[in-house]
Amino acid sequence: MTNKSRCLLLVLVAIFQLNAQELPKQDLDSIVITSARIDLPFKENSRTINIITSEDIKNSAAITVADLLQQVAGVDIRRRGTGGSQADLYIRGGGFDQTLLLIDGIKMDDPQTGHHTLNAALPLEVIERIEIIKGPAARVFGQNAFTGAINIVTKKNLNNSVSVNAEAGSFGQLNGSVTAGVEKSNSSHIIHAGKLTSEGYRNNSDYDNSNYFLKSVFNKNSQPIEMIATFFERNFGAENFYTTNPSFNEYEETQNSLLGFTTEFKSDRFKIQPRVYWKRNQDMFLLRRNEPLFFRNFHISNKIGAEANASLTSNIGITGFGLDISKIYLRSNNLGNRQRFMATAFAEHRFSVANDKLDITPGVAITYFSDFKFNAFPGLDVGFDISERLKAYGNIGFTYRIPTYTDLYYSDPRTNGNPDLEPEEAFSQEVGIKYVGTAFRASLAVFNRDAENLIDYIRPNTTEEIFTATNITEVNTKGLEFDASYNFKISDFNQTLAFGYAYLDDNILEQNEDLSRYSLNTLKHQYTTRLSTQLFKNVRQNIVYKYAERTTGQTYNVWDASLVMKIQQLELSVTASNIFDADYIETGFTPMPPSNVLFGLRYGFK
Repeated sequence: MTNKSRCLLLVLVAIFQLNAQELPKQDLDSIVITSARIDLPFKENSRTINIITSEDIKNSAAITVADLLQQVAGVDIRRRGTGGSQADLYIRGGGFDQTLLLIDGIKMDDPQTGHHTLNAALPLEVIERIEIIKGPAARVFGQNAFTGAINIVTKKNLNNSVSVNAEAGSFGQLNGSVTAGVEKSNSSHIIHAGKLTSEGYRNNSDYDNSNYFLKSVFNKNSQPIEMIATFFERNFGAENFYTTNPSFNEYEETQNSLLGFTTEFKSDRFKIQPRVYWKRNQDMFLLRRNEPLFFRNFHISNKIGAEANASLTSNIGITGFGLDISKIYLRSNNLGNRQRFMATAFAEHRFSVANDKLDITPGVAITYFSDFKFNAFPGLDVGFDISERLKAYGNIGFTYRIPTYTDLYYSDPRTNGNPDLEPEEAFSQEVGIKYVGTAFRASLAVFNRDAENLIDYIRPNTTEEIFTATNITEVNTKGLEFDASYNFKISDFNQTLAFGYAYLDDNILEQNEDLSRYSLNTLKHQYTTRLSTQLFKNVRQNIVYKYAERTTGQTYNVWDASLVMKIQQLELSVTASNIFDADYIETGFTPMPPSNVLFGLRYGFK
């Protein structure tokens, strides 16, 4: 951190400590974590969970979900450019194939590659909150939740309103969107259409991205049925996304869509939520943008699924159980034509003893893969209420991930898949403590993960040019995370100071330091700070600071900020990213954008 950065941060903190007055009440007490079968209030969960609320989103200075998640300690978003075109999602040092993304509880895993995970990320305008579950989550969600899961919860309604947004800024950025809510006597609808374009901040980094979202609830007055439909298209220059050859001019186009229907039957003691869904992903990659015949990959994957999750409350606690079945179809000119059937049965039971101060939740998931047979993921969560606001907890669990089709079958002049790969396995442990107060909240967690057969692309020796998918024998990962936020008032206006730190240590470098392609960029130290202030009635400011130190020795500091002014229904904004012009790379060979600014105008009416 530069001396200028340190001074600015210290001055800001001092100002707000001197002016802190009456403290506003947070709203986390009212949030129920809905991503599991057993619904529990946030403070009663015996796991490490971060919540990004709709208010946090407004104060984040973020444009996309990828930008937003970078502000969470323990979450590593490695972007190749801007506008959400291509970014990889990591939790606690795991790989981009080891984190599961869910949309309203629907699993968005992609059988081709985890590079596509964030293709399904929603526009910020329709998100109510984001639930980030860290640690072993396979017994709750299945095999892709190797190091954690992220559930994006969409808004329920927008009460007959329309919001129009237009933005313009550096690198020829032009963004526009319309979001509308319609309430009928027996149905409700949320509609969003958006476009993000840019000429690019470097050669061949332009993009043209489209977002379409529809959420409807039918038959509200008797048995509501919820429908969600999305279609996201990303067309972008991919210069040096995967290679360093200056003669290449890489280009990629992706499409991601979802159609899902969910309903719920509920009584005083029993709840069951059935769901059916169809997820589709399409990916076209050109090694030379203007020579399609030189090297072209084209993949289409379809996942059709049905699941039912239930919970039963009795005198001995709450029992959660469920069944998830799905069929995957892949058509690819490189990976071949593939099919896979998957079925997972879930069961867990939460009970309390010692006057309800001690809660214990054992559980297990049993999964069948048509090409990898049966596997089981047992786990246990334990929590103890030290006081009404303070809770200690711990959990252990086994996790598992089968190889993607890219791991198994991909081939190009520099890369080979490996059809003989074994699934990845790990045993994870965690202990933590969290405090959820009316104005202050904090959590501290320490974790350990012992993994076997982790998959990476390595060269057998320094003279060999081809990277081959390989199981690494054993990898130990351990670390700690600390999160805190403090809400206070200045002149009757709400202010927030949030801080996060994550430390991670693994022995991945000892496996094959010079020859590994993906595993050498882990975040060793990560600091995040967000200061959201309102000093005048219609003006609010947000400052976000991010520090990263990776195991390769690379360090960087990035400052972002936004200023928002509201005049009745009109909202004017200025968002500045990378204010001090840091020179850094998050992954691969792609430098991130220099200092840039985006001006916005939003108008809403009912």
